[in-house]
Amino acid sequence: MVNGFANKILRVDLSRGKTWTEEPPATFYRRYMGGQGFIAYYLLRGTAKGTDPLGPGNVLIFAAGALTGVPIPGSGRSAVGGKSPLTGGYGEADVGGFFGAELKHASYDAVVIEGKSPDPVYLWINNGTVDIRPANHLWGMLNFECQQAIVEELGDERVRLAMIGPAGEKLVRFACIMNDLSHAAGRTGLGAVMGSKNLKAVAVRGTGKVAIADPEGVKALAIWMRDHWREKAEDLSLHGSAGIVPEMNTASVFPTRNFKDGQFEGADRISGQTMKETILADQGGCYACPIRCKRVVEVKNDRYQVDGAYGGPEYETIAAFGSDCGVDDLEGIAKANEICNAYGADTISTGGMIAFSMECFEEGLLSTRDTEGLELRFGNTEAMVELTLQICQRRGFGNILAEGPDYAISKIGPLSRRFSMDVKNQNLPMHECRARHGLGLGYAVSPTGADHIHNFWDNVVANDPPSEEAQELGLYECMPQTVLNPQKVRAYMYGTNWAWIHNHLGSCIYVPWSRDQIVALVRAITGWQTNVWELLKVAERGVTLSRVFNMREGFTRSDDVLPERMTTPVRKYPGIAPEVFEESLSTFYGMMGWNPETGLPTLDKLRELDVEWAAQHLS
Repeated sequence: MVNGFANKILRVDLSRGKTWTEEPPATFYRRYMGGQGFIAYYLLRGTAKGTDPLGPGNVLIFAAGALTGVPIPGSGRSAVGGKSPLTGGYGEADVGGFFGAELKHASYDAVVIEGKSPDPVYLWINNGTVDIRPANHLWGMLNFECQQAIVEELGDERVRLAMIGPAGEKLVRFACIMNDLSHAAGRTGLGAVMGSKNLKAVAVRGTGKVAIADPEGVKALAIWMRDHWREKAEDLSLHGSAGIVPEMNTASVFPTRNFKDGQFEGADRISGQTMKETILADQGGCYACPIRCKRVVEVKNDRYQVDGAYGGPEYETIAAFGSDCGVDDLEGIAKANEICNAYGADTISTGGMIAFSMECFEEGLLSTRDTEGLELRFGNTEAMVELTLQICQRRGFGNILAEGPDYAISKIGPLSRRFSMDVKNQNLPMHECRARHGLGLGYAVSPTGADHIHNFWDNVVANDPPSEEAQELGLYECMPQTVLNPQKVRAYMYGTNWAWIHNHLGSCIYVPWSRDQIVALVRAITGWQTNVWELLKVAERGVTLSRVFNMREGFTRSDDVLPERMTTPVRKYPGIAPEVFEESLSTFYGMMGWNPETGLPTLDKLRELDVEWAAQHLS
């Protein structure tokens, strides 16, 4: 038995209506550690090359990590993965809340789902027992209605749910999976995978506890964070992630009007500070976490009714529906967020697609004939909210946008390509990479398409000298944020591998654990005498397996590219020069042990990471 884990993987075949349990060896847990590592392993082994992401051959993996479900701050996260219907490659979304912890307490580290049910169903996991239940009566419901119905049916208010709304049922390419209404596994379209399997929800109830090797060691660390989290995270608690809006705007890195600008004149009207003074009704949080950074908003007026049950907009949502669409109406943004959470759609991609269409409209590539009367101009709150609803319902012009950037471009015309802010068909998060060139490299090489969570923040090495934690990784020199050279590539490689380890462990990057404290937590929970080096290698193993999956599915170097707009200046920041980017891409490949020309992981690298078995997928 491995401490820190339930030591069981639940397997589900919806086509046959069968479930069974696997008990992997201890080496499996130490080699992959959960979350992203489990997803990369099961996705590569469990799907055939060319599998249709929306076909029964795809697998959907819910995976907790070594920290998930342990009563410490930041341990409420888990991951979900599968082949992405948006990118056609490796799909993963990471999410907070309570579902992952409940899954561990119910005796499972992961759930691997294959096949397709003939009729809608939901999965009921109750302290190690599993039942596949009919869900015809739930199909078509919004998420709040669905949650109420399942909780009433099961007779337990403490049931935790991962579910899809109508956007997932209708196979919107960037549909998400919602955990308990306000926690979104948002990126890469995994809600559509769930919908394609006729799986409405996974309901979990667990009363067990995670076995811990050193309970007193874990308790001491938890007490330390209880007493010190305010030193670095108090503003996050007070104003949510949108509390950074004024800072981002002042620094000219607040994406505005489809990334045409980095400053928004209406920023103060949509900040977390303004939210606190106007529509904030309460704060929410995740399992065992005192920070409570989640927003709960309510709006009750003649224009909009926003239900606090769906939480409230975070930074990414504020920027995607707000500044990126030129909208400074906080109530309208809150309504768009509620729609996405009710229907189950990624707010980043939804807002990004609307901003893209607004620029196309203003540039004359779209007219009201194409949009069925919608005046898609930047700043038009009503059009933004209506188009959000159309996307989630797959009707009108929204039905085109629901297919993602590439399809929308094919319908609008090739001239619209330059207005699409996407990587691998996934819209950029709301962080300006022209001000942080290492972040831009991260957008390009991410296996999931553009992502900010498993990425590198150039400011870590921008100080002179860099922080002690940076120097512990051998990053001794100051590197300006807008420099992309071999030294910055090395910093990116180390930094992003550490970022990826959070997705393996199920730990939240918002909780200010130091690197040494993360190592201490893993030691105390598992009993392993681990260190930073081993954790970095676990992350590198997961990233490399994700790369193998994408290369098997036909991805090439040409997919590791940034939108054309990122090569042009914004405000005081230069664009990322194409020739510098290409040289840095080759350097990164070489440092990772991938072929510098193609990005294909070498056999020697797979052997070094102890995953030589993956070589069979590159033949």
